Amino acid sequence: MFKNKAVNGKLNVCGENVAKYRMKIMPKMSQRALADRLQVLGVDVDKNAIQRIECGKRFVTDIELIALSEALNVNIKNLLNISEKEW
Repeated sequence: MFKNKAVNGKLNVCGENVAKYRMKIMPKMSQRALADRLQVLGVDVDKNAIQRIECGKRFVTDIELIALSEALNVNIKNLLNISEKEW
């Protein structure tokens, strides 16, 4: 059975950036705090899901990507490492 994976073998392309932008928030935001923010935005994820997203072991849906962008106050392009030319 074929399993979708990014070039780096991970199941998403935004996980590393989610971790990076989460840690840039001052004071540093925990994975649990990010999960809580997402739940307020209507996306039901827990701390374990955030951990799996950040290490590339979990797919991220488009709805989750939008909510992550809002929760971290960062543009979706930045989460996906997309330049203006590619967009």
